[in-house]
Amino acid sequence: MPELSHRRRMLVLAICCMSLLIVSLDNTVLNVALPSMQNELHASVAGLQWTIDAYTLVLASLLMLAGSTADRIGRKRVFMAGLVVFTIGSALCSLAPNLESLIAFRMVQAVGGSMLNPVAMSIITNTFTDPRERARAIGLWGGVVGISMAAGPLVGGLLVDSIGWRSIFWINLPVGLAALLLTFRYVPESRAPKARRPDPVGQLLVIALLGSLTYAIIEAPTSGALKVAAFGALAMAALLSLLWYEPRRAEPLIDLRFFRSAPFSGATVVAVSAFAALGGFLFLSTLYLQNVRGLTALETGLWMLPMAAMTFVCGPLSGRLVGSRGPRFSLLVAGVAMTASGVLFAAFEAETTNVTLAIGYMLFGLGFGFVNAPITNTAVSGMPRAQAGVAAAVASTSRQIGQTLGVAVIGAVLASGVGSSSYRDVFVSAARPGWWIIAACGLAVLVVGALTSGRWARRTAERTAERLESAEIKEAAGVRA
Repeated sequence: MPELSHRRRMLVLAICCMSLLIVSLDNTVLNVALPSMQNELHASVAGLQWTIDAYTLVLASLLMLAGSTADRIGRKRVFMAGLVVFTIGSALCSLAPNLESLIAFRMVQAVGGSMLNPVAMSIITNTFTDPRERARAIGLWGGVVGISMAAGPLVGGLLVDSIGWRSIFWINLPVGLAALLLTFRYVPESRAPKARRPDPVGQLLVIALLGSLTYAIIEAPTSGALKVAAFGALAMAALLSLLWYEPRRAEPLIDLRFFRSAPFSGATVVAVSAFAALGGFLFLSTLYLQNVRGLTALETGLWMLPMAAMTFVCGPLSGRLVGSRGPRFSLLVAGVAMTASGVLFAAFEAETTNVTLAIGYMLFGLGFGFVNAPITNTAVSGMPRAQAGVAAAVASTSRQIGQTLGVAVIGAVLASGVGSSSYRDVFVSAARPGWWIIAACGLAVLVVGALTSGRWARRTAERTAERLESAEIKEAAGVRA
């Protein structure tokens, strides 16, 4: 790809950020609309979980395929296809007549979404070749998550209260169409020097693993133990098969050699932990504010504003710190803040007073704002540029797996605690184990971040990059590595 001017590079970044905005906005807006959807569609807690997890599950299953496909046939081409499918899926969601249709159309959205974020990150990685400039670009990219968290609850609250929950999907249509036209005009095409072959067996194993695991967790409170155990066994069999099969392929869907790099492995664990905390945090907060406190969707959005504002401010700051000082400081700040927030709710029932509720939201926003940039930067730095799409897709997949598991596990814990009782009577006590899970996720960010960002970790990243580059040279020469 030819070197672009600074202005053109910033335009490409802005276009890629538009795709992240509609995907992130879709999640934050949807959370605020959950109680309204629950009332109109007569959904259970499990039904609400599936409206979120059907999307994140399909997204997680297809992200790596989208990343490798974009590297092979062209990133711009796949990115534009993703915008088309996501926009169509959004339109269908707004027309869903029942819960089952909504879940199915959310899956259509996810097919398009899987072609957006990892491919956009790959475009950014190949556009910004200077490490410091790339870190700043990724910081701005992460700041878009803050924008979506700030705008999502407010925009969603206004739309739900004034028009209805179906209107939350309409906002994706103009942004998606604008991004499509701008991509066609200004984003250059790029692809990996050597095309990777598809891995259909690996793809099916990933779908089996994530789908069966999520089903077992969500349905555990209401389904029989035998059915849950069967799906749990299927998930374990798929995982073992994946670990056995993938190393034996010359071009696997998941290149397990990446995980020899401690920073890359750490970024994966941190992504799962941080986004599991986010998924659970938004799920619990929305249901509490509307079903227990009796707030409107707009009032709920206003209460979430402190968390969103901290994420918005801290995302770009974290990107600059990662570019100048490395990821360690950002990861430590993120881990401490997210752990403190979870403990505040779990041990001190922060939701029961306005002051502690606001402090808990601000702490979580601070932690989440600092965590996104080091995840992305660590995942793609040190990897050969030819593998940028796959590396970025693994990081994005880890995020979606985390959010899927967070909603599934914490939602199942909440459903078990509430049972047939009224939300108002038992919510605080029923949610306490969920808050402890969120605190544990924050602690995992802190510990893993500290262990995988030092000198030893950097040496493992350097050795892994050397081995990958050596293998690529051998493969290019026609010699099997």
